[in-house]
Amino acid sequence: MFIAVLTYKKSLEEVDRYLQAHRDYLAEHYAAGDFIASGPQTPRVGGVIMIKAENRAAVDTIISQDPFKINGIADYQIVEFTPTMVCDASLSDILK
Repeated sequence: MFIAVLTYKKSLEEVDRYLQAHRDYLAEHYAAGDFIASGPQTPRVGGVIMIKAENRAAVDTIISQDPFKINGIADYQIVEFTPTMVCDASLSDILK
């Protein structure tokens, strides 16, 4: 399991220019089963994506497709971790 922490390198105006393309990219990877959760940081200085992938190389390939990465909008810190405990509730129930 991986967490990608995005930090914006550009103004929010520039971020917003690529936001719909970034959301389309997210939707594609949710549909493929790659992403578990995502959203903006508070305050809005970047975002976070929880990724399910076999290895770091797979994560790097996925991240390379993000319009924010392609257009130099954000830097990415990738954290790999091994979940040893999980909540029994679904994520949608947790977020209610």
